[in-house]
Amino acid sequence: MGNEVKCTVRSGKQESEGKALLETSEILFRGEFRLKIPFSTIKSVKAVDGELRFETAEGAVVFDLGVVAEKWREKILHPKSRIEKLGVKPGAKVSLLGNFEPGFLDELGKLTKAVRNGKVAAGSESIFFAADSKPIVYPKGQKHITENDVLSAGRKAGLKDVKVVGFSATHTALKFVIPLADR
Repeated sequence: MGNEVKCTVRSGKQESEGKALLETSEILFRGEFRLKIPFSTIKSVKAVDGELRFETAEGAVVFDLGVVAEKWREKILHPKSRIEKLGVKPGAKVSLLGNFEPGFLDELGKLTKAVRNGKVAAGSESIFFAADSKPIVYPKGQKHITENDVLSAGRKAGLKDVKVVGFSATHTALKFVIPLADR
């Protein structure tokens, strides 16, 4: 299932064909008119006969998505946590280097008790490195640390980048793995 679908949307008296895009925390529509519906503003969402029906503060919106309507409803109602997006498994051995926000530490603590802070533990399945200067978890929209800087640092360390995740309102995380050939 893709996160972008050609569809018809009805909102108020408007109707248009275009493309709907399911993002992490919002649904976007581009057609004769544009819509941006943050999940936080959705009062209710239902999937009925291929239609995704929303009730928002601004009124009803209907996306005719076909077979993906139910899958999108599930993703909207039950979005993945950042821990899930980063691929951390329950009970995993995790190492933390740097300072992390309390909310992230709470999420991690609910998933695993095998967390080592300040030093990389042998056999770690995930290592999180937070930096306020070049490498790994970096501030969004700032020019002194860019995604390319982080990618370059990870690749120089012999790692392969596999995912970008919105880590917080101010930071983005890149997920790196050890290449299969080196495991």
